[in-house]
Amino acid sequence: MRTLWLVTLLCMAAAACGQTPSTSTSASPGGPDRPVDTQAAPSPAVPVGHTLDPRKVPWSSATPGEGGRSLDVVWWSGVEPCHVLDRVEVDERTDKVIVTLYEGQDRRSPDAVCIEIAIQKTTKVELRSPLGDRQVVDGAS
Repeated sequence: MRTLWLVTLLCMAAAACGQTPSTSTSASPGGPDRPVDTQAAPSPAVPVGHTLDPRKVPWSSATPGEGGRSLDVVWWSGVEPCHVLDRVEVDERTDKVIVTLYEGQDRRSPDAVCIEIAIQKTTKVELRSPLGDRQVVDGAS
């Protein structure tokens, strides 16, 4: 009986993995049959400082903001209070800009238990001078 239950569960999981819905329909402005993008925008994060055990976190993209005086940095992270942005270090050089993100656990919740789920986050990084043709490099790599 236990084996039958396990096989049934595995079949259901395999069937669910085969589905790749990228859009869905809903009663939204524009009509019930209009596709709705199910991809959520990254969650904004601001550095809080003084987290527990801060560590470098790799980021996935850095897009120049208007005028090239800022960068919108995006990375994958976990949920708060286990994964909060501690600080952002920026090393501006003549040929490149090195951006290093640090995350840690919120000091106010040292014993928190968080679910393991990936969340895309973003933060705005101000530059001292316009980016120009300088390369943006991940300092966690």
